[in-house]
Amino acid sequence: MDKKDIDVVLIGAGAMSTCLGMLLKQLDPTLKIIMVERLDGVGKESTASHNNAGTGHAAYCELNYTPLQEDGSIDISKALSINEAFELSLQFWSYCVENGSLPDPSRFINSVPHQSFVWGEDNVEYLRKRYEVMREHPMFAEMEFSDDPAVISEWLPLVMENRDPNEKVAATKIAHGSDVNFGRIARAFARHLREQDDFDLRLNVNVTDLEKQDDGRWKVKIEDLNLEQREPIYTKFVFLGLGGGALPLLQKSDIPEADGYGGFPVSGQWLICRRPDIVAKHNAKVYGKAAVGSPPMSVPHLDKRVLEDGNALLFGPFAGFTTKFLVHGSKFDLIKSTTFDNILPLTIAGFRNFDLTKYLVKESRKTHAERMESLRHYFPDAKADDWVFAEAGQRVQIIKKDKDKGGKLEFGTEVVSSADGSISALLGASPGASVTVKAMLEVLESCFSERMASDEWQAKLQEMIPSYKKSLIDDPELLKSVRSRTLKTLKLGDS
Repeated sequence: MDKKDIDVVLIGAGAMSTCLGMLLKQLDPTLKIIMVERLDGVGKESTASHNNAGTGHAAYCELNYTPLQEDGSIDISKALSINEAFELSLQFWSYCVENGSLPDPSRFINSVPHQSFVWGEDNVEYLRKRYEVMREHPMFAEMEFSDDPAVISEWLPLVMENRDPNEKVAATKIAHGSDVNFGRIARAFARHLREQDDFDLRLNVNVTDLEKQDDGRWKVKIEDLNLEQREPIYTKFVFLGLGGGALPLLQKSDIPEADGYGGFPVSGQWLICRRPDIVAKHNAKVYGKAAVGSPPMSVPHLDKRVLEDGNALLFGPFAGFTTKFLVHGSKFDLIKSTTFDNILPLTIAGFRNFDLTKYLVKESRKTHAERMESLRHYFPDAKADDWVFAEAGQRVQIIKKDKDKGGKLEFGTEVVSSADGSISALLGASPGASVTVKAMLEVLESCFSERMASDEWQAKLQEMIPSYKKSLIDDPELLKSVRSRTLKTLKLGDS
């Protein structure tokens, strides 16, 4: 391809960029696309299986998506929107399985029930209320609840073994929950894209700068880390899908929409068990309640994981303080991202969240014995020798301007696009890769608005994602139809 005649440059080769590349090539196979990645493979940063929770975040078990209100009610609005977003991903993956661009579903997604587990009278009452509200909506109608230790022992034998019989406990369960290997999805998408005309994947390539040209195109300055060459690429559209690395490049673009954005990096850590006899006893993703002051990414959970190197149990993540934006980043990332535009929001948000910083520093200093004590709330018989400590991925939470507070810290994902639609970036973390399709559709709507409105693209989108532009929240029959197809195609739950 002529490097001066490129339609799209995707920076980063993780879950987001590969998904966007797939959507674009399905919508218009003639687009000339280049994907660049500074590492030597696809999906090796936040998308790598050990660097994320692998949970298809559908709000079945994550209690932080259903907060208890001051009046004693349970707000499930966020759970509904997250569940609907994940259903978009399931539909697109199903379409890709059916057309052969994704492999057999067992290679990237497996049925692992999603469960919540709590103890203590107040928490049991909260979970009961949550269940009673959620089961009334068709999205969560299949949720089960129990406060009977015998039933919970059948669901979660490891969790209930040698637990205090006088302790009040409760659990909920959704059988069609999933464990997702987002790295395998990204690599499968990349393989399929490389088989298409007018697509090029370049590894070991670092993007050093972005410059808007007079003709409206972007000059993407790159450095080939193997050949030490600096040959720019000219393109009509740039997508920054490189996790924590998106913010520094967005700042280099100098678009006004990026003003005031900053990042608050948080590291993650796991305890991992690979003993086959222990792993075999736990087929669930079990989420509990987060500690007061902890970020959403550190909500404790004990998960069965289907990883490249075999099945395992992961517990955590334990949050930690860091100044790096990427696992393979620099300890100076936070300092380098501080500018005149964002220093005030960063400072104000920092003061407002000083307790969070103290919490993260404290978490990062925990010993193995202290981490094991946390694990034993979910697995009372856990033995220290069976669990090893491992680093997880880096997450950069969003800090942005706020007209009332001056600056605020947000736990979520956000698409930032230029007014002319020539560049877009995905910032933030949880629920992350689970909502890739929703996030990338937002990019398309912002930056390819005219083509998205065309009959051709609308018809193709409806073929790929039947609920596109419709509401699964408000249309039970559509939800039933869509879910029946995706569960069967992806072999989840009872299918």
